[in-house]
Amino acid sequence: MKEQKEGGLELRRAVDSIFVGHRHRIDMGDIDELADSIDREGLLQPITITPEGVLVCGARRLAAIKKLGWTTVNVWIRSGISDQLGRLLAEQDENTLHKPLTKIEAAGLYRELKTLMAEDAARRKASTQFTSEHQPGRDGAGKYPGPSTAKGDTREQAAAMIPGGVSYRTHEKINYLRDLAADPAQPEHLRVQATADVAKLEQGAAVHPLYARTRADEEDARSAEMRRLGAESVQRATAAKKGARPPQISGSSGGATTRFPTRAFVQTWGELADWWTHYDATELAAVLTDEQVDSFLATASGTGRFADDLRIARAALDVEDSEPGRQRHLRAL
Repeated sequence: MKEQKEGGLELRRAVDSIFVGHRHRIDMGDIDELADSIDREGLLQPITITPEGVLVCGARRLAAIKKLGWTTVNVWIRSGISDQLGRLLAEQDENTLHKPLTKIEAAGLYRELKTLMAEDAARRKASTQFTSEHQPGRDGAGKYPGPSTAKGDTREQAAAMIPGGVSYRTHEKINYLRDLAADPAQPEHLRVQATADVAKLEQGAAVHPLYARTRADEEDARSAEMRRLGAESVQRATAAKKGARPPQISGSSGGATTRFPTRAFVQTWGELADWWTHYDATELAAVLTDEQVDSFLATASGTGRFADDLRIARAALDVEDSEPGRQRHLRAL
């Protein structure tokens, strides 16, 4: 029986037909305990395979059901896996690779694997929650832990599956530089520098020195922007105190931005108090579209800048009581 879902297809498959590549053969931990849990509760979340039948996520689950003697199992066939990652997952011997992966290729595969593993983890977590289909006898999480909880951080697991022995931190640094180079919202000089850094990485340059320098330059650029915003905040605070009309701020389209009353600000942020405590970042990362994530990050970035602006403006009101104090504040900025 097939069940089509967004991002893949769920169906039943012969256990022996699932191909496990070399890089899945890691320390599986206590398979007996996992097998007992699956025997009691069933396999709450299918393992993930490529359309060709190569295992992506669920090596421990697969080992446990083999121990139980299952001949068939529910699988999640994940579409959208790159050919390069599919070949990597299917490799039985690293010596069969035609050529070593470049740092950029490895970082790209790491990101793809990490996304797939986070998606799998989110589905497994959801499958253990109390629902009409799964009722462990009380509200909340299931009586038994999720039967296939992976050991360690998904970043570490993804990095361990990429040949070369590079840590996840190094892959994250490389992807940071790649993202910076491709982000049109970043200052031009930072994007040019990041683009040059990526080219150097392709030629074998060390990762950390390039990353550290670019992060320092990014922080310098942010500090310069903060000083500019701080000076504008003092000007607006001074103008408001003297009864003058504050400078008009332009919107992203070049036109005047609509101003909302203060009560709208208070109401909006009152409703958003502690909003982040009601969501799980791993779950959202697995289900949100790129456009939705980009929209949130753009709003969060703008909110951060406005928070800095408000903080400085608030401080400016305190120092405006005396001219010497105002001069000292301006020099500090």
